[in-house]
Amino acid sequence: MPGRTLPTFTLAEVESHNSKKSCYVTLGHNVYDVTDFLDSHPGGADLVLDYAGKDITDILKDETSHAHGEAAYEVLDDSLVGFLASTNGTTKSTGLENGNGSANGVYVHPRTGMSCEEDLSKDTDISSDYKTHKFLDLNRPLFPQVWYGGFSKEFYLDQVHRPRHYKGGASAPLFGNFLEPLTKTPWWMIPTVWLPPVSYGLYLANKGFSSPMTTATCFGAGLFIWTFAEYLLHRFLFHLDYYLPDNRVGITLHFTLHGIHHYLPMDKYRLVMPPTLFAVLAAPFWKLAHTILFWDWHIATGVYAGAIFGYICYDLTHYFLHHQNLPGWWKYIKKLHLEHHFLDYENGFGVTSPFWDKVFGTELGLKAKKEN
Repeated sequence: MPGRTLPTFTLAEVESHNSKKSCYVTLGHNVYDVTDFLDSHPGGADLVLDYAGKDITDILKDETSHAHGEAAYEVLDDSLVGFLASTNGTTKSTGLENGNGSANGVYVHPRTGMSCEEDLSKDTDISSDYKTHKFLDLNRPLFPQVWYGGFSKEFYLDQVHRPRHYKGGASAPLFGNFLEPLTKTPWWMIPTVWLPPVSYGLYLANKGFSSPMTTATCFGAGLFIWTFAEYLLHRFLFHLDYYLPDNRVGITLHFTLHGIHHYLPMDKYRLVMPPTLFAVLAAPFWKLAHTILFWDWHIATGVYAGAIFGYICYDLTHYFLHHQNLPGWWKYIKKLHLEHHFLDYENGFGVTSPFWDKVFGTELGLKAKKEN
């Protein structure tokens, strides 16, 4: 059965859905959206609204009030929208959960609705996901849905960080027109496009030095600088998140730049950066390098070439972390990065190395997956 991405809710979140516009109830640790059922309730909507945002276990069993048959439970089954998080951030398993939001008793992250990296590759039940979350329909172009969706920043950030998986890892439509091919980049295009200019830049830089060791030092310095730039870009640009303007321009830019990757993390054609986009982002850094190292054009060029080579290594690493079984050290890096997706997207910003995460205190915690 295809997996469903079901969220977890805090008790306060459930209690806030207490009106005719949005009515949630709980039964044990399952959360149900019964808004559409209000007008169909045999006793009238007001009887249901008396329990809006509350647990209905006792009233369902209360024969003095009204004996509820199997039909009532069938209605609830069709209205399941998530699970209630306990106070320690875990989800109590009732044995009724399925799909991406379930873990049969193990830790489920209350923000992503996932428990392990395998959940990232479970196909999302598209129609059920759209009905449940009322966010994006994966069968229709995503860009216009984000632009015209009228989503609040809070709702958008909650949904975009709950990973989905589209048809075995295929690319969901983004524009649905002639622009679609421009949104997909195979991994091999990165070294094909960028290694030649890096080699040429290194050749030009080397002409200004008397020793190849100087060239290597500049190149190595650029490579190291890239690791820092990688961390800063990922943390403060791609994960602007809470500083994002609460309007459709900001939300759509966020989705196009990085949000889509967290929404569909296993899409192999949207894992590396399109060359056009990288050229736009990289161009100011050429000027920056030559402004800072103004006294020697060749040093600036050598450092810049090393940084661009670092980017190539980053994008290739990023792709293979998602789509290859890796040995040794890389297996550890893969574990950290996938945890950034399914466990804690607010930490773990280094992709090629956790070095800067350790320096700045954003290292992924050693939080074990707990059984309740």
